[in-house]
Amino acid sequence: MPRMTTAEAVIESLLSHGVDTLFALPGVHNDHLFDAAHKASDRMRVIHPRHEQTAAYMALGAALVTGKPQAFAVVPGPGILNASAALLLAYAMGAPVIALAGQIPSFAIDQGHGHLHEIHDQIGLLRHIVKQGERIRSPQEASARVAQAIAVAVSGRTGPVALECAIDIWGEAAEVSLTAPIVVSAPCADPGTIAAAADLLVKARRPLIVVGGGALEAGPEVQAMAEMLHAPVSSFRRGRGVIPTDHPLAVSFTEGHGLWKTADAVLAIGTRLYWQQANWGVDDGLPIIRLDIDPEEIGRFRRPACGLLGDAAETLRALAAELGVRKGAWTGNPALPSVRASFAERLARHEPPMGFVRAIRAALPADGIYVEDVTQVGFASRLAMQVYGPRTFLSPGYQDTLGWGYGTALGAAAAAPGRKVVLATGDGGFMFQATELATAMHHRLPVVVVVFDDGAFGNVRRIQAQGYGNRLIASDLTNPDFVRFAESFGMPAFRATSPDGLEAALRQAFALNAPALVHVPVGEMPSPWDMILLPRVRGVEGRPALP
Repeated sequence: MPRMTTAEAVIESLLSHGVDTLFALPGVHNDHLFDAAHKASDRMRVIHPRHEQTAAYMALGAALVTGKPQAFAVVPGPGILNASAALLLAYAMGAPVIALAGQIPSFAIDQGHGHLHEIHDQIGLLRHIVKQGERIRSPQEASARVAQAIAVAVSGRTGPVALECAIDIWGEAAEVSLTAPIVVSAPCADPGTIAAAADLLVKARRPLIVVGGGALEAGPEVQAMAEMLHAPVSSFRRGRGVIPTDHPLAVSFTEGHGLWKTADAVLAIGTRLYWQQANWGVDDGLPIIRLDIDPEEIGRFRRPACGLLGDAAETLRALAAELGVRKGAWTGNPALPSVRASFAERLARHEPPMGFVRAIRAALPADGIYVEDVTQVGFASRLAMQVYGPRTFLSPGYQDTLGWGYGTALGAAAAAPGRKVVLATGDGGFMFQATELATAMHHRLPVVVVVFDDGAFGNVRRIQAQGYGNRLIASDLTNPDFVRFAESFGMPAFRATSPDGLEAALRQAFALNAPALVHVPVGEMPSPWDMILLPRVRGVEGRPALP
């Protein structure tokens, strides 16, 4: 067996699992880890940003784009706390992010001695926001810890994991046996529940499919099922691109609401189905079939008519085979044309955000990656941007973490070389990580960031104006000249004042194959919330009768 330090065993184990990039900030607690990465620099790339939060967001972006494990490393205490928002986001979004956290000397952990970066029960804190958190205690166990952590990250409902290692243990050396990657299966739901689901779907005439992030690897199977059932497929944020949004059966979140009241069965695939069950309403005339790999998710909110516990792609193939031997009379929902027309009319009034969304889409190649921060144009894009494939529309899930965007976009660019990456952000959110323009330039990560600048936390300001008698507080902002700010890093920068100008600027920026910024000064934007916070249409007295 080769003799290795703990740090070397971790690096070699990451590499054997296909993890060849470490997003990381150095610090004394992790010196041995960085030295091990340097020794493997022909195989392990280290990308260092300017803040720990960005290291974690970059790993998140890389994981979201690839669907594969991605790692970051930071020092303990303030380092891991700075990264914790990204870990929380990774947990919410089911992203397989691996956090490598340094730790104070092993003899002093949780003793309160006052060591540099000491924090009480760091691993316990991490376990609140990851699927699994463990401590590496020796070089002999390091490789097995990495293999187990990655298996946990990619099995079942995927998600982040954490490994911490003390400063003295990183450099400890011993003979080490490297653990091979653990094979993770993709289980199919049991035949009995598949038959029960088929029974429900055969009886339906107006089925509706709802997809979330758990369906991202099952696009062909979802499309085949939709075409068999003549069922519209509704997506929002994480599910965008499971099937191309220009497919005749693809519908937006808002259109899904319009179809919800007349649907006579719902097949929910890899989605919490929160908005629909909690807000739109459910009644006895709407049997819901939940397909999810997470057993806790299937029964959340209410018990479904049928629960399919398994991998989305595997289970949908089995369900399609079961339906193929039965006689369904699916013809599609006759309400679909009127629902589409109503939504188009509402979108036409949502300007200028929709114009900017169309401009971004026109300039971005079909396989380009779009990241939306928590901003007005981002809200509009969740509803109406055309998305042609999975993992090309990155949205921050239910955490909706302001300022997540730039680091996430940088990570996406690092993991998808050769593809165009664009971030739509506001002036408020962008300033959370604005200094990472330095990281983009240093590592030549060609993200084009579009900063929509209204001089405010615009959504907050509008809520205060409309809901609190115009009592405005802590919502107006003082900003730099964003073009000159970008240029101070040596970055090309443009200014656009209209959708046409934005499209032209983006085409110029993409042609550079380099980091760039486009500043778009805007006024107050119209509210999108009437298309998102939609009323209850089922399970209440006076709801429309089903035809």
